[in-house]
Parts: sequence; structure tokens; C-alpha cells
Amino acid sequence: MKVLITGKGGQLAWELEQLAPKEFDVISVGINELDITDEHLVAQYIAATKPDLVINAAAYTAVDQAEKDVEAAYAVNESGVKYLAQACKKINARILHISTDFIFDGTSTSPYKTDAKPNPVNVYGASKLAGDAALQEILPEASVIVRTAWVYSVNGNNFVKSMLRLMQEKPQLGIIYDQVGTPTWAKGLAQWLWAIADKSKVKGIYHWTDAGVASWYDFAIAIQELGLEKGLLTEAVPVLPIPSSAYPTPVARPAFSVIDKASAEAVSGLNTVHWRKQLSAMMDGLL
Repeated sequence: MKVLITGKGGQLAWELEQLAPKEFDVISVGINELDITDEHLVAQYIAATKPDLVINAAAYTAVDQAEKDVEAAYAVNESGVKYLAQACKKINARILHISTDFIFDGTSTSPYKTDAKPNPVNVYGASKLAGDAALQEILPEASVIVRTAWVYSVNGNNFVKSMLRLMQEKPQLGIIYDQVGTPTWAKGLAQWLWAIADKSKVKGIYHWTDAGVASWYDFAIAIQELGLEKGLLTEAVPVLPIPSSAYPTPVARPAFSVIDKASAEAVSGLNTVHWRKQLSAMMDGLL
């Protein structure tokens, strides 16, 4: 089975490469090898390489910048997905596509189920939702959309590594307490994707994050506690809970983005692991 991974260099693509089953023939490409916003290039590349499966981990994820750079966000998150879907349809290939909790508005008080009504509150979320819709229209029977949230990895830039750095540089930190979700170790997401990679009957929308619930403040506190325990930090600094109103950003973000993983667990045979346990395992990789 030949698998093409897009988004090379990103957190998820890197983890997918590390965990790739030996029986799969895996090709990983970044923008230098395949710019998914180029319709002709995508058609040509897919036709030439003939993958059985495409895992689309490429995305425009700069949430604040997307408000100013709307065209670029939609080019990657909608048009790029559309071009991949069109090319895959021609050769009967499947797509596993990564989506986001940001397609929801964050007003729910219980975990979002896969059939919950989307209502994005920013350009990033709207562009990702547009890509999801394009994929479902073109490849409804041969695609899987997996929504995830708060992704981090030993590779790349993310909240965990930023917190560890800032905790060494700053005398104290103020971290938002009123945005709630679930951190997701990219390795766990990669394991789920590989678990369904050869399940050709699996289709539709699924949710996958680690287990449990946290605010960004809870997440930061855990990072400091584990950092001290593992010797990644030498001393504790005060970490203060602040409301999102005290940390204005150019764009609205969902206040609640916990998502229901039950169907994803059932279809893969994998159980989600609590985010704090996953965080500890990831931080071991930084030692």
C-alpha cells in the first residue's frame, strides 16, 4: 500500500513518518515537493505517484495571520483539499484529512459530537470548514475527516515548547483560564491515523484528541510541574490565571472546544489516553 503524506516538516507529518508501518510504502512531501495550491501540479503529481492513500496534514494554521491573509488561508485549506480530492478521485485513492475544533463556535457546554452544527468564528475555522465540505462533496465514499485540537509534538513550534522557554526567560507568566479544550500529542493522532489507514470501509467525520479536559492555564501548570520533575526546568515561576479579555488577539477563538471521541475509538480499536500522561511521554522526548 502506497501512502502519500502532505505537510512534511509539520508536527503531525513528522510523527506519521516516525510511526509509519514497515509494510506501507510511504512518501512524505512538503511545499517544495508539492504545492497543494497548484491544481495542475497536484493532478500531475498524484497521477504520476499513484498513492492508494493520501494523508493530508498540510494546512494554513496561523490563526491570527489568516484574518489578514484570507486568500492564502483559503488557498491551502479549501482549494488545496479540493485539488487533492479531485486528483485522488481519478485514481480511486482515499484521503485522510486533518480538520480542527475551530469549525465550532465554542458555545457548547458538552463535548461536540461529529454531527454538531459548525459555526466558525474566524477565517481559519471557516477556511478549514470549506475544505471539509469540498472533500465530502468530491470524495464522500473514500474520505475520512478527523477533527483535532491543541496539537503539540517534540518536533516544531508549539505551546509546550514555548512554555518551557518562557518559564526560563520570564519572572512570571499570565495564562488564559477561560478557554477550555483538550491538548493532543501529535504522536497519538498519528497512531489513530495509521490504525485506520488500511480500513477502506471507514469514511466520514471523526474526532480525535487526547482524553480529559484542560484550560490553557491547566496545561501550562502541568508543563511546569512535569518540567521541574524531569529537570527540563530548574525553578518554578508564578503562573497566573488571566481571562482571555486580558490578552486581546486579532481574532476570536472558541471558549470551549472539547470534542467527543467515542466513534473514533470504536472504529480504530484505540482508546484515548489522558492528556497529562501523553504530555509526560512527549516531554521525555525532550530530555
